[in-house]
Amino acid sequence: MNELADALKIDPLQLRLLNDAERDEDKNLPFSSRHLRECYEVGAKKFGWAQRTPGIGSMHRDGKILGWGLAGASWVALRLPCNATVELHADGRVAVRCGTQDIGTGTYTIFAQVLHEKTGVPLDRIDVILGDSALPDGPMSGGSMVTGSVLNAIAAGATAATNRLLQLASTTQGSPFKDAAAETLTFSAGRVHKKDQASGGGISFAEILQLARLNSVSAEGKTQPSWEDPKSKGVSLHSYGAQFVEVEWEPEIAHLRVSRVVTVIDAGRIINPKAAANQIAGAVVMGVGMGVMEETVYDQRTGQPINGSMADYLMATCADSPEIDVTFLDYPDPAMGEYGARGVGEIGLAGVAPAITAAVFHATGVHVRKLPVRIEDLLQSKIFEV
Repeated sequence: MNELADALKIDPLQLRLLNDAERDEDKNLPFSSRHLRECYEVGAKKFGWAQRTPGIGSMHRDGKILGWGLAGASWVALRLPCNATVELHADGRVAVRCGTQDIGTGTYTIFAQVLHEKTGVPLDRIDVILGDSALPDGPMSGGSMVTGSVLNAIAAGATAATNRLLQLASTTQGSPFKDAAAETLTFSAGRVHKKDQASGGGISFAEILQLARLNSVSAEGKTQPSWEDPKSKGVSLHSYGAQFVEVEWEPEIAHLRVSRVVTVIDAGRIINPKAAANQIAGAVVMGVGMGVMEETVYDQRTGQPINGSMADYLMATCADSPEIDVTFLDYPDPAMGEYGARGVGEIGLAGVAPAITAAVFHATGVHVRKLPVRIEDLLQSKIFEV
């Protein structure tokens, strides 16, 4: 796209906006929820793209040549099958159990957040039990699919468990709601109460269970995979993003640095904005490594990696990390279920390296088509010769 824009002598952002698709032309399906145009527009404004001059090496700051580049990003969104059991305990705690895993991406927190939203029970009284094959079947941790897969199961389990609690409240001897119709009751702030009354006028779920001489009530919720859901089968499910990158090029000493990245992501509803922003920022740093540092070199005789240790493999450090600005559009995707959330793992990395190479061309005039960008590539620059 960027090279096409150069050949047509048109701004690469304008080329994308002019050719923005109305539907998925590959599958001939409408999009479930797509705001890529807004990603470009918001990112351009935050980055200051309107100040970009198109000439190679035409932008300068503090004695350095600046290069500005952009790229779009897309990543498939799917709901995998998931089961989750929700338990309300007589000690006032709530537990959820699922066989998925948390590999550092905040899955524990998302489970607790949904249960808190569904029950009103404080987060410090919610137990999340994951990562055991004895637990209800959960999705793998990969492909940015966990969040979209688990939320419906947790929500369904919480709803079913609270419905059982309301039935118990209406049938248990000593309950203030004995003989009340269950449909006149509701559950909020951890308490059972009349729908037309505030939660303070009700009774805690722990007291209901104690009156019924039960240790807990529980229910299992399930997530229907997207390929079986009529609402999802007929649409194109993806997340989208726009990556804007600035590089600094010092031809006198042949030094290149990624100095600034603005990323705007359309990944449905964002359940945990801080954790999601951290994931995107981390993915941007991975993109910097992918674009200008990382490469596995193999011994042609044995096929073994030559730089197979952290002593030899070059990765981005804090010193190499650019200034990063992360923005989420936060539009719920109705095809993903009650919460409309999609994953935010891979989408943060997609597009970073192409945006870097576009910025490198803008600064140096050199098209780099094999990653990582090497200084040897940039020494061909006419700007370097000057």
